Amino acid sequence: MDDLLSEKEQIEQIRSWWSEYGSYVVGGIVIGAGILFGINYTQNAKLQAQLEASDRYETLTDYVADGKLEDAELLADEIIGDYADTTYAAQTGLAMARLYMDKNRDQDATDALAAVVDSDADDALRNVARLRLARIFLYQDKAQEVVDLLDGETDESFAPAYNEVLGDAYTALGRIEDAQAAYQTVLLNPLAQGTVDSQLVQWKALDLPEVVAVETAAEDEMEPEGLAGEGAE
Repeated sequence: MDDLLSEKEQIEQIRSWWSEYGSYVVGGIVIGAGILFGINYTQNAKLQAQLEASDRYETLTDYVADGKLEDAELLADEIIGDYADTTYAAQTGLAMARLYMDKNRDQDATDALAAVVDSDADDALRNVARLRLARIFLYQDKAQEVVDLLDGETDESFAPAYNEVLGDAYTALGRIEDAQAAYQTVLLNPLAQGTVDSQLVQWKALDLPEVVAVETAAEDEMEPEGLAGEGAE
């Protein structure tokens, strides 16, 4: 009898507890289910967007390969506008820059690459865009822009290529010591193998004017004036 009463009491306690807290439990289950549904929906939406962007990007690469500029521009605008959160938006910028250079539209290429550099794309794609942009700046005889773009960049995997381009820019600016330092950084970097043409970098370094010779020539030019002054005294 005591056991039966005990069971009834337990049932009443459960009913009482459920009456007081049941709505919270149901609410928690509903909220949890909603969150889970939202997560799954978001993941599925992202996956669907990636698949759609991938399909459009594949078409874009065909346009680029065939040199179809107008078709490529229209599709690139769609990819960058509708799929900005996918990796294909940045890859589209890189592809369009290549096509623009093929069409001798280097300013459009720089704009496309600059947009990738300033985007939220992953570091690897942004570094590729930065390197290609620096090379176009060199092609445009904008050596200072190269220095402004690359100086201070520390990504180890891109360091050899960056420093080679920096060396070229410093050479164009007449900053021979800086150019020598940049080329030496490349030659001493073990990651340079397979990344840049080390033999070419070495030739560039050897082809630099001798800084000491330049300083000596400047001193020689000043010396006659000094001697003439002494003779006048």
